[in-house]
Amino acid sequence: MDSCIFCKIIKGEIPSSTIYEDENVKVILDISPAAKGHAILLVKEHVANVFELPAELAGKVFSVVPKVAAAIKAELGCDGMNILQNNGVEAGQTVFHLHIHFIPRWKNDTVNIKWAPLGYADGEAAELAAAIKARLV
Repeated sequence: MDSCIFCKIIKGEIPSSTIYEDENVKVILDISPAAKGHAILLVKEHVANVFELPAELAGKVFSVVPKVAAAIKAELGCDGMNILQNNGVEAGQTVFHLHIHFIPRWKNDTVNIKWAPLGYADGEAAELAAAIKARLV
């Protein structure tokens, strides 16, 4: 896609600080990090979100995640890490090219990724699980 900023980064048209690259992904440091060491895994094939990701490519992409996370943690000595992937505007996606965030976390840092927990009425979770399971093909 000619107008996609992540496609331009992958092609080398926009410079980036690359920490990992193979035939399927490129991992760069985020230029507007939530924390020091915040990286983004970019899928080289232009797919907008996880709903468009072919299963075979998904396996290749997600097999890189533990390797990158471990390297970031080893280098920074962070206490934990959020690994996030947003799909759609309502979920916080702002660039419509599949990418995965690695956000290093430390005790008492200022990163805020939280939500208010909800609950289910009696039997509601089982009913919803069954409905979703029926859609899996």
